Amino acid sequence: MSSPHDPNRNHLLAALLDAEFDRLAPHLELIPMLLGDVLYESGGKLQHVYFPTTSIVSLQYVLENGGSSEIAGVGNEGVLGISLFMGGDTTPSRAVVQTGGHGYRLKSHILMEEFNRAGPVLRLLLRYTQALLTQMSQTAVCNRHHSVEQQLCRWLLLTLDRLPSNELTMTQELIANMLGVRREGVTEAAGKLQGQGFIRYRRGHITVLDRTGLEANVCECYDVVKKEFARLLSDVRQRQGGLTAPPQR
Repeated sequence: MSSPHDPNRNHLLAALLDAEFDRLAPHLELIPMLLGDVLYESGGKLQHVYFPTTSIVSLQYVLENGGSSEIAGVGNEGVLGISLFMGGDTTPSRAVVQTGGHGYRLKSHILMEEFNRAGPVLRLLLRYTQALLTQMSQTAVCNRHHSVEQQLCRWLLLTLDRLPSNELTMTQELIANMLGVRREGVTEAAGKLQGQGFIRYRRGHITVLDRTGLEANVCECYDVVKKEFARLLSDVRQRQGGLTAPPQR
């Protein structure tokens, strides 16, 4: 079984064949990723890419007035810094750690050297990018057409999929900032979910008690994102024979 600080706990790194992984492994730097840490600022030059293992990072678009909204989340299924290999070395979004943990940092030029080999790494990263774009577009649709309660269910389920437990550390204010809604809306939605016995909420701490209940109340956006990741990345972790990709729920 992989250790708590094994790069193979990131699904993309675990999917690399031995030759590609062996070239990158000496350059992977284990780092703590603490709640609230800003990994990228909007417009900042990308010096590194990040492969989360036990952390989750929120990609947020920040408005001129200081308001923000999450456009996607990245956990152990992915990588932060796709702008680097999509033709630019800056990003219009801010990357903020949503759930503290660890991850691996890699200097940008090392990844680009591997990407430019036009081999398995290129194909894997482009497939992941397509899945991430699906998450971004579905998030935009969800925020426009679905209730705050449905959005909260989607966010909770996507977060649970990246964690080993049903415990989340997150304040309602931070959730409201990520969803781009008023805190009162999150308070009301969380109250409804708690009243139905789906979650238990204490200040800054959420415990999911009934995942099935959340799945029954979530909009179709959650399933769309899950199916696209499963379709595009169904063969991840093939190098790690004892490990398999997360099951589709």
